[in-house]
Amino acid sequence: MGKIINYSNNDITIKWTPDLCTHAANCVKLLPKVYNPKARPWITIENAKTEELKNQIQACPSGALSYIERT
Repeated sequence: MGKIINYSNNDITIKWTPDLCTHAANCVKLLPKVYNPKARPWITIENAKTEELKNQIQACPSGALSYIERT
């Protein structure tokens, strides 16, 4: 597996694997306030609640986005 980039807040870490991304843009369509491919960093995790993030990540068709909840 290739590079994995992590984006974290106090509740969750989003793991993005660019090599798996098929650019279906479901993330951008579902949470445009979080995912902006023109921005750097392109994921602004603090712009959504944890449950919103989890629901969107579960809709990622390629599996490029995953998450780990902090305990």
